[in-house]
Amino acid sequence: MAQGNKVKFNLRNVHYATFTTGEDGSPVYGTPVAIPGGVSISLSPEGDTTPFYADGIPYYVTVANNGYSGELEVALIPDSFRTDVLGETLDQTDKVIVEQANIEAKTFALLFQFDGDVNGICHVFYNCTAARPNVEGSTTTESKEPSTETMTITASPLASNNYVKAKTGADTTEAVRANWFKSVWLPQQPSTESRGVIV
Repeated sequence: MAQGNKVKFNLRNVHYATFTTGEDGSPVYGTPVAIPGGVSISLSPEGDTTPFYADGIPYYVTVANNGYSGELEVALIPDSFRTDVLGETLDQTDKVIVEQANIEAKTFALLFQFDGDVNGICHVFYNCTAARPNVEGSTTTESKEPSTETMTITASPLASNNYVKAKTGADTTEAVRANWFKSVWLPQQPSTESRGVIV
């Protein structure tokens, strides 16, 4: 077994990949697109813990895995994410991005990486939705401090296979690490490829 990381630090390589559902119900992912300027991410587990009591003790405990939810903070949300995921539209005449109330956001895979003392740790959450970010800003004073933008992210299990997320480990091959942000990795399945389908 290869030597693993002792620590992690430095969020980087944030990407998103939109997807549709294929005829067999499996996800068909697009090519991942970079979200430059990743600042922080914090996703907490969702799901209730339900104990069953017998003999005066918690005899059996179930824990539901309903995915994760939390926040992704970036320097500036790119226009591509606003149009591809949040459903905003680009006016073809004046090239102005417009938000409409009756448009639903699209689901997407969220990919990112933490640095480690040995190898980078690559993550993918397979089925995410993003809420609209706040519109915030402040005046410039003696120094220019950039404002950031934060989105609430909900990562749910995929309907077709219940996959929630995946991450690289100590024994992950270099080929997988090198291609992590080129296409969405999926576990090997009978009669399917080990990576997401690219559209």
